[in-house]
Amino acid sequence: MKIWQKSTDVNAFVEAFTVGNDRVLDLQLAAADILGSLAHTRMLHAVGLLNDEDLAAVQEGLKQLHREVEAGEFKIDEGVEDVHSQVELLLTQRIGEAGKKIHSGRSRNDQVLVDLKLFFRMEIENLVGNVQGLFDRLSALSETYRSVLMPGYTHLQIAMPSSFGLWFGAYAESLVDDLEVMHAAWNVCNKNPLGSAAGYGSSFPLNRTLTTSLLGFDSLNYNVVYAQMGRGKTERILAQAMSSIAATVAKLAMDACLYMNQNFGFISFPDHLTTGSSIMPHKKNPDVFELVRARCNKIQALPGEIAMITANLPSGYHRDLQLLKESLFPAFRSLSECLEITAFMLEHIQVREDILDDPKYDYLFSVEVVNDEVLSGVPFREAYRNIGLAIEAGNFKPRKSVNHMHEGSIGNLCNAEIRQAFRAVVAKFKFDLVNKSLNDLVR
Repeated sequence: MKIWQKSTDVNAFVEAFTVGNDRVLDLQLAAADILGSLAHTRMLHAVGLLNDEDLAAVQEGLKQLHREVEAGEFKIDEGVEDVHSQVELLLTQRIGEAGKKIHSGRSRNDQVLVDLKLFFRMEIENLVGNVQGLFDRLSALSETYRSVLMPGYTHLQIAMPSSFGLWFGAYAESLVDDLEVMHAAWNVCNKNPLGSAAGYGSSFPLNRTLTTSLLGFDSLNYNVVYAQMGRGKTERILAQAMSSIAATVAKLAMDACLYMNQNFGFISFPDHLTTGSSIMPHKKNPDVFELVRARCNKIQALPGEIAMITANLPSGYHRDLQLLKESLFPAFRSLSECLEITAFMLEHIQVREDILDDPKYDYLFSVEVVNDEVLSGVPFREAYRNIGLAIEAGNFKPRKSVNHMHEGSIGNLCNAEIRQAFRAVVAKFKFDLVNKSLNDLVR
């Protein structure tokens, strides 16, 4: 069943090619599609395009379908083109002629748009929750190991003393900025395109402000042409936000792989969380972190992939945009799984606490000794030269204590401030207000 079909059957080869994976992917949009229809039909009633009896039947039918989606009982039948067709078909079968009226004043174009934006909001909330889990784990580890020193590197060369408190805390603060980027994507997703129809509006007296309120959107995509132009752009911006989170997690995974290496030996994990070799009995491979790194790198490529699919498309709808679902939808699950498994692995991390006892790390403290001389009155350049000559002559004596107390340093991690910043960003999403609006629709 195709809601656009008239009297001519489409060639089966052409149909299979154009539908592609839409039936499978559209199952993820089922709840969003029904929510959009609940709001749209209430608006149709408000402007006189649905009578009381039809509205009551449509609303109850849609709510029943929503309950079936929530229970995992909804499916798209073979021969039905997409989720929109399936919802309308089932509704009409169950309540009769009123089901045929729900498409008045909209096109499948703006129906897809509003479904996607509702779906994206749900996925963003899920991602933010998983980022919260990883952030909390990193912040707790930063506190637990705040006084345990480790080498810091520049150019992968031993540089200056660092600490596990700094290392864990750095990734926690990185997630704060990542959520700032995600909040920008949320703002783009949280604008209502419904009522733009095929991209040129409608002659029906639609009330787009009403559907905006009912669906919990912050505002409208006002210009109907831009509402359609926003498809592809919205996905690219969201992918950029996801790639920001992925970049943080990939870097953390790389560090973990490096620090688990026997030549470093800074951290380890229980045997049951690593994998072995088919030939080398001593191996404890960091397969989890290697796969996290690869998955997150794949997600970092996603904005470019979306940009190439949509490059140079003129205004208006084009079927190219259908392929964006194939690129973006699996990335939501992949990134969520990476966040979840990384938090799980860190729950079991084992930190070595005597790393800097090894003499090969003595030079880490050269800057500390230079600073001691400066504090005693020696000019910096002269102190630097003195310690450099001592290192060359083999006479350098490290002072293995660290006095870093400024904001954000080893002795003053500012974890409380970072946690406050994280909470402030999360609060800006206002998930509770959105969820209240959607819950009111299905009650």
